[in-house]
Amino acid sequence: MDMGNRLERPGVTPTLDEVFCPRGVAVVGASASNLSFAELVVHALKDAKFPAIYPVNPKYKEVLGLACYASLTDIPGAVDHVIVNIPAESVLKLLDDCAAKRVRSVHFFTAGFGETGDAERAELERAMLVKAKAGGFRIIGPNCIGLYVPKSRLVNNLNSPLEPGPIAFISQSGGHAQNLPNYSRARGLRFSKVVSYGNALDVNESELLDYFSRDPETQIIGAYIEGVKDGKRFMRVLAETAARKPVVIYKGGRTEAGRRAAYGHTASMTSSVAIFDALCRQAKAIPVDDVEEMIDVLTALRFVHPLPRDTGAALMGAGGGPSVLAGDEMEKEGLRMPCLSPAVQAELKQSLPVAGSIFINPLDTPNLTAPDAISKAMQVIGRVPEIHMLIYHLGFHPISHWGLGRLSLENFVKPAIGVMKEAMRKTGKPVLLAMRPPQGLDGMTEFLAAQQGFVEAGFPVFYSMRQLARAMVRVIAWNRSCPHSRGRAKS
Repeated sequence: MDMGNRLERPGVTPTLDEVFCPRGVAVVGASASNLSFAELVVHALKDAKFPAIYPVNPKYKEVLGLACYASLTDIPGAVDHVIVNIPAESVLKLLDDCAAKRVRSVHFFTAGFGETGDAERAELERAMLVKAKAGGFRIIGPNCIGLYVPKSRLVNNLNSPLEPGPIAFISQSGGHAQNLPNYSRARGLRFSKVVSYGNALDVNESELLDYFSRDPETQIIGAYIEGVKDGKRFMRVLAETAARKPVVIYKGGRTEAGRRAAYGHTASMTSSVAIFDALCRQAKAIPVDDVEEMIDVLTALRFVHPLPRDTGAALMGAGGGPSVLAGDEMEKEGLRMPCLSPAVQAELKQSLPVAGSIFINPLDTPNLTAPDAISKAMQVIGRVPEIHMLIYHLGFHPISHWGLGRLSLENFVKPAIGVMKEAMRKTGKPVLLAMRPPQGLDGMTEFLAAQQGFVEAGFPVFYSMRQLARAMVRVIAWNRSCPHSRGRAKS
């Protein structure tokens, strides 16, 4: 559809493609004296160099260095997307102005609607939807933080990454929608589009999943869901979407307290956890238990290449205690650590020190912070058929302590990247890193530089061996069950 022609045809509902690429954004309720969500969005849009930003507030002539308009209809330029931060009682008149201005979408940060449990507020929501359908625009929310589309420079938070990536995330929670891109930034995750949809008055989880299943800019989909509007439609759309792309779901409201909070948050009636989990298994979606685990699973899907179809893992690093801990944690989570044969152990002993070492898997030798030793270990162990992934751990023992200079980019990271890539090429097995962050500030600079080096080289980084194992067990189970994943994986 030609976007210019659509604007000349009132009442024609815009596509989500149109919604995600606005030319002009109005922020209604922005103030020259407060620092609320509206002002933060104006700041963020300015920093992102969004081309046309229009604060709207009859009390001011200027907001944050931009001309401020008394009403939406006073704006001279095109306005495609409207962000609303005004009292709920004032929204119906605003929606009339949106229809007159022929906007494509209206995002309500404003809360105080159906989630309050008040019948009059629920009726107000219904009246809003009637006006949106008559006016030919979509409603995002209410009670949410809206859209983050890096390619369009449409942002809702300061310092959000502006580099687009292949992951889409839909979230009933505004906090999760803002936090996930920032929390996962250092892990290398980048997003095509993030949608916080709150009460889901109009745009909802089923429509978004269906859209992202066909979006060429999206390869992986994450979702935080408290409840769904139409269970049968959601089941169908989830199965169809997961048949095309991996879908990672965190179901909010898994406990009684969580269910109460979900209802008060977005008026979502959450379903039985057992039923929802069974639905995910049936649809071949990947369930996770929290945001941190979602980041781990997204990291595995994004950067573990090739994706293994079996759980045999080899662990290597310096430090006997951490190796024992890792063996316990990994096998408890479901990864297998096959014992290395006497012949493989003998080959390793030819070039690695025997004193103070463990050769059975985990592999622990005092020199496994040296790139030459890493190269030998990975290439020998990587030839073992029962091993499907090579895991290197760092920072769990004083031998690999951060902040001493031994693990700097020049001394360690760049040479290690080279030998790890060579091992992957020769063995066909993925290399994963478990890097424990330092507990003090002295080593943090070195840790962050090392993490950035490995991530930019395309390696998956996890912050604990347990987190790594849990994410890989989930992804391997998905990889075994999904026909569309077969071209991505190799044992």
